[in-house]
Amino acid sequence: MIKKKKIQVCFTSDEFNKYADGVSTVVVIDLLRATSVISTAFECGIESVIPVQKIEDALKFKNKKNHIIAAERNTLPIDGFNYGNSPFHYLKSNVIGKTLVLTTTNGTKAIHNAKTHKVITASFINLNAVINHLVIEHKSIIINCSGWKGLFNLEDTILAGALAKRLLETNLFISNSDSLYAAIELYNSSKKNLFEYLSISSYRKRNNSDEVINDTHFCLNPPFESNIVPIFQNDRLIKSE
Repeated sequence: MIKKKKIQVCFTSDEFNKYADGVSTVVVIDLLRATSVISTAFECGIESVIPVQKIEDALKFKNKKNHIIAAERNTLPIDGFNYGNSPFHYLKSNVIGKTLVLTTTNGTKAIHNAKTHKVITASFINLNAVINHLVIEHKSIIINCSGWKGLFNLEDTILAGALAKRLLETNLFISNSDSLYAAIELYNSSKKNLFEYLSISSYRKRNNSDEVINDTHFCLNPPFESNIVPIFQNDRLIKSE
């Protein structure tokens, strides 16, 4: 009889130390928009992604061959960077074979907070691939929502709920995590119209520009599916084999 593995949901990266166990696989989610951008960049041909926490660390790569730099703070792009945190920046450019150096308000911090574990990233773009990867691996899982500056947010939790629900349905996993069941309830309540459900969210109130609205539609209902699971190894995200 196969022993069932445990799943937990951490609502914000600042709480991750309460969940860390050194052995679970950590799934980092920053749905709007970092992990969606990471999925898009890989699908567009990026070779690897180096997530850094500080703007000045990203700028060190500005003139390095075959590297592009991207930055976002408080939903806005940063002067001096080739790219921001919009998936459309990668869809409209030739990034094949290049390395993306990325810093964002929340997502890149969440990756670094969990880097003593195996870390992968998830979005709606690669949700099926992530599920397949976790089922085959069959280890305990911590779904780590990036949140917003240490606070809970709806969008990451909704994707966490979608992922947790699908994993529990395999009957290979169990959970005693109240946050996991709360995430599933949020997903069940929102799944018929994610965009409308998030109209009250702090993210939507923070920036209602046309670019962010278009990005939000893309991240919630992506026009393509990716089979790539980004995994963090040796300071960067690469494609999991």
